[in-house]
Amino acid sequence: MAGVAVEDKKTALRVALTGNDAAAEAFRQVNPDVAAVFPITPQTELMHKFSEFVANGKVSTTLVNVESEHSAMSAVVGSQAAGARSFTATSAAGFALMWEVVYIASGLRLPCVMVVVNRALNAPLNIHCDHTDTMGGRDAGWIQLFSENAQEAYDNVIQAFRIAEHSDVILPTMVTLDGFILSHTQETLELIEDEAVKNFVGEYKPEHYLLNAKEPMTLGCIDLQDWLFEHKRANIEATAKSPQVIRDVAKEFEGISGRSYGLIEAYKTEDAEVVAVALGSTAGTLKETVDVAREKGQKVGAIKIRSYRPFPAEEIIAALSKAKAVAVMDRSIAYGLGGGPVFHEIRSAAYEAGMNIPMVSFVYGIGGRDIAIDHCAGMFDQMQEVASSGKVGVRDRYLNLRD
Repeated sequence: MAGVAVEDKKTALRVALTGNDAAAEAFRQVNPDVAAVFPITPQTELMHKFSEFVANGKVSTTLVNVESEHSAMSAVVGSQAAGARSFTATSAAGFALMWEVVYIASGLRLPCVMVVVNRALNAPLNIHCDHTDTMGGRDAGWIQLFSENAQEAYDNVIQAFRIAEHSDVILPTMVTLDGFILSHTQETLELIEDEAVKNFVGEYKPEHYLLNAKEPMTLGCIDLQDWLFEHKRANIEATAKSPQVIRDVAKEFEGISGRSYGLIEAYKTEDAEVVAVALGSTAGTLKETVDVAREKGQKVGAIKIRSYRPFPAEEIIAALSKAKAVAVMDRSIAYGLGGGPVFHEIRSAAYEAGMNIPMVSFVYGIGGRDIAIDHCAGMFDQMQEVASSGKVGVRDRYLNLRD
């Protein structure tokens, strides 16, 4: 199970940190060459903390203060293309402002890393958590790792560099954590020794980069009908290879941390008749709900998706093999399609696998609306009826929404 530590590990330092500070600590230990920074709530404290590390000489990173998030991603693209290990962080409207350059980073195969602290997009104005921002970038060619808690945010950031820079991948990688719920909430977690992280991540030695005098090259030139299609196909192939890389990196990471990760975490699904699927911090609430329901004799289980891109269709379908009904929880909305984007992807994967399981979309938590054990328990009650009857009824449902 993700986040479970091996007791005999001697590399762990137990601390209490917010999700933002945990991610900043991971960046400190990696000590990248360049960081491009711009504030936006609820990400601001992450880069504030890292800026302290720069000011206090705890890292040798060059800090680039820019005038916008578009400029932040542009600076990262420039420095990464020049051969420097680079990163940034943002949230919501900041991610949206980066839009053009987000595609440039993946199109140029630049293995930069970015933390996105999930927040609703305006309007109306809202600064709290939902997944609308990064769902907008799900087809931008980036690896996307979602975090359940501060521990996983810390662990994901460290692993992200290895995944992005792997020779079979060479793609930008995004780590997400839920705004305020994780970013500003203090939790107890275990940090790995600095030297162990340094050795795990290793020195960045790109094979091709702009400032290599021995290999003159051009990046970002015009690419019309002759070759653009083929270059996009290369991105597809790299993404297709990334699931095994994510698994391999996680296995090696377990050796220095004692914590095990995969593309998903299947929680008590072996005999579950009803299974719910979630991303991010809600996975923790969902697992607690499963435990409560199991005590009442209900055969329920949960799936946490850690790797949303690449989408772990095979793993999800395998974990649903015994299910009679499936609830898919989305903290975002697929307007005009009905339900949420994760729901539609899982339903598509099930159809392709020949599985005719009743599935219901549950949209929840928009704009930071609370999701508690009682809400998840009510969802399981609804799904027990679906499992018994075999009929979906209302396909698109909501949790904790006023009438």
